[in-house]
Amino acid sequence: MNKTELLYKIKNSSSKKVKIAFPDIDGILRGKYIHKDKFSKAIDQGLGFCDVIFGWDCNDKCYDNIEITGWHTGYPDAQALIDINTFREIPWENDTPFFLGDFSRDEKYTQATCSRSLLKRVAAESEAMGFIPFFSQEFEWFNFMGTPSEIYQDDFRNLKPITPGMFGYSLLRTSLNHAFFNDLFEMLLKFDVPLEGMHTETGPGVVEATVIYDEILHAADKAILFKTAVKEIAYRHNFVATFMAKWNKNLPGSGGHIHQSLWDKSREKNLFFEVDNSNRMSKLMKQYIAGLLKCLPEILPMFAPNPNSYKRLSGGDWAPRTLTWGIDNRTASIRAIPGNETSTRIEMRVPGADTNAYLAMAASLAAGLYGIKNELELTTPASQGNAYLESKEHLLPNSLEIATKKMADSKIANELFGEAFVDHFTLTREWECRQVDPNDENWELKRYFEII
Repeated sequence: MNKTELLYKIKNSSSKKVKIAFPDIDGILRGKYIHKDKFSKAIDQGLGFCDVIFGWDCNDKCYDNIEITGWHTGYPDAQALIDINTFREIPWENDTPFFLGDFSRDEKYTQATCSRSLLKRVAAESEAMGFIPFFSQEFEWFNFMGTPSEIYQDDFRNLKPITPGMFGYSLLRTSLNHAFFNDLFEMLLKFDVPLEGMHTETGPGVVEATVIYDEILHAADKAILFKTAVKEIAYRHNFVATFMAKWNKNLPGSGGHIHQSLWDKSREKNLFFEVDNSNRMSKLMKQYIAGLLKCLPEILPMFAPNPNSYKRLSGGDWAPRTLTWGIDNRTASIRAIPGNETSTRIEMRVPGADTNAYLAMAASLAAGLYGIKNELELTTPASQGNAYLESKEHLLPNSLEIATKKMADSKIANELFGEAFVDHFTLTREWECRQVDPNDENWELKRYFEII
């Protein structure tokens, strides 16, 4: 649908409003409803959107350590761009028109704060090198009975999952809440976030779903929208969904694994597949993995952005803690999946469900391209057996504080993403470390449970 056709459709829509949204640094969508006449003007002219979305944290508390915006700037409007290619209708809101946007017209925010713009830059670099990246994110998340108000009023003391027990791949549990599961699958499809599959995972009230793969920007859009859509659909069943990395120390965490491959410009040839090479993995795929291994410790906050993220990365319970790769090995951080001409890919298992998909995908792609550009050899042996038990020399940073300092001092991070982004992002992660409240055992739930 071109711009003329789209504007005609919006003008003649029964809806008087359009919903627009922009991701903040945590991957939380911040947006508003606007009159469709204002939308029509904004398509060409852009529109102002308060830059406070880059000046506060996930709980709307203003940063005191960043330069790009704050009380010292007066929180002015940033020039926002609505991307008409993201058009979809919200089936649980009477098909209200919806669009995503970013700040790629405003250089100040493009370089430092706008995660969607960062992904667009990395994707453009990949295409300039002759590679079309196809990505997908799969999510695990827990679902609870009640409303946000009820859960908050009870101080998160008596959380009730929608199903009991540890029952992965359960047909019974999906039947128990069949209306919810049906709405997830059907409404996400109508919302143009189609699922490849969905099932229960091991744990009370936990579900896993994989979004069908797409070119990287569309894949990240769908991943961001998936989380918001799941939460909104859950509300309509009197449930609350959480994408926290580790909401309960006694249960497995929630992953946000990223599947990825590079294709040629015709989009017909998977460049990771080579039938005559070892394990049918091309030299390009091995260089990509080598790049991930080289860069991962220095850009880890983009995959594990919150203090809570590191409780998941403890080794065991399906979450890696080692700088490892393996052939179809789910205990390694990087799982190589050699298959056929279409299915050969890499699964990055470090990210949790709490990630900003734009940042996590940008980090994966940039690191992989780093390996290709520098022709890195995959000298690290593939992990055999339990990679959780690899030697201490291969451990990833075990806290956001340590990981953030490493990224802030990293020449590689600056090379991959630019100093403006690295400076701003690491300052926001330093702030996040300062929000830890050792005197409140439920501070993580209060901070991340519903919002992240």
